[in-house]
Amino acid sequence: MSQLKLEIRQLIIDALGLEDLSPDDIVADQPLFGEGLGLDSVDALELGLAIQKRFGIKIDADAKDTRTHFASVDSLAAYIHANRAVA
Repeated sequence: MSQLKLEIRQLIIDALGLEDLSPDDIVADQPLFGEGLGLDSVDALELGLAIQKRFGIKIDADAKDTRTHFASVDSLAAYIHANRAVA
């Protein structure tokens, strides 16, 4: 799953235009929003679309557990891994 986490880190950088960061700058268990990486709700939408395009997984923005999936690279990797296996 470490390769998946690296892909997610690079996807965050590419999708959100964070050219000042490298994948190593994004800690896997660091919060992506607020005090962590500092992403906002617009970033979440853009990241959700990028995940859908890259991994073929649709993330329901209205689902109550979506915020949990977007908490960190670790949680996104677990969600993508589980849903890719089902697909």
